Amino acid sequence: MIYTVTMNPALDKTITVPDLSIDRVNRAAAVRQDPGGKGINVAKVLTKLGVPCLAVGFTGGPAGQAVQQMLRLQRVPFEFLEVAGSTRTNLKIVDPVRHTNTDINEPGFAVTPALLEELLQQLLRRLQPGDLVVLAGSLPQGAPADTYGAWVCRCREAGAKVFLDADGEPLRRALAAGPYLVKPNAAELERVAGRALPTEADRIGAARALFAQGVQKVVVSLGGEGALYLTPEEIWRARAVPVPVGSTVGAGDSMVAALAAAEQCGAGLEQAIRLSMAAGAANVMSSGTQAAEKEQIESLMPRVKPERVGAENL
Repeated sequence: MIYTVTMNPALDKTITVPDLSIDRVNRAAAVRQDPGGKGINVAKVLTKLGVPCLAVGFTGGPAGQAVQQMLRLQRVPFEFLEVAGSTRTNLKIVDPVRHTNTDINEPGFAVTPALLEELLQQLLRRLQPGDLVVLAGSLPQGAPADTYGAWVCRCREAGAKVFLDADGEPLRRALAAGPYLVKPNAAELERVAGRALPTEADRIGAARALFAQGVQKVVVSLGGEGALYLTPEEIWRARAVPVPVGSTVGAGDSMVAALAAAEQCGAGLEQAIRLSMAAGAANVMSSGTQAAEKEQIESLMPRVKPERVGAENL
């Protein structure tokens, strides 16, 4: 079973505004709402792929109820703890003329150490050896920066593999706990490394440094450039599949979902690369943060051409 954890979920409101201009009235061409937050996005994709999963996390207020109702309609299994305050609403502005995606994310509710422990215990009661836990997204207000690190340790003790998709101090602190897989984007990897990483060789070097902390797989998403996939023994690159762009929001979450699905079924690294790159591309073709259909993902897989990076980079 795959469990996705979203501690700071969102109601994602995506507005399409052609030729967006600052300091003047803009007219929206389309508006849609989706249940959001990185772990929830992962669960939506896993559900489309037919992979058993459960989304856990916090929700609160009317926006939280809306998130739950949308997940029910999409048949995404979930088990949330209700908290005081309201789930945040995140605004995504898509400009198809200027080819830009602008995110305005609210801070969301606050949680206490007691609530964090209650959610963790709720998860640990379900975990079995061989399960996979995806920890993804920002931490809510009130959560210590070492929250993900503590959760990685506890989930590993329960026999689960942990995938981590986070940023900043929560990511840095969690690395020492040895998550099985981490998926930074280029900017997140630079923040971990503490320096600019302008070349592929720079990114490979920074990613490989994470193995010394116990990480076993690193995937660096590079947007339109594609992605790098690393284990201690192998390095692969995959170019992005050219597709019509609907929204880039959630493309990395789709990659994480596909990587988790591939891991659970025992797929090899090359197959995992094909599935994750296709899932990311299919997500880009969709509007808002809706999950692409399995058939669309599978149709893109033959277009993914993984390349082994030479041994001189190992």
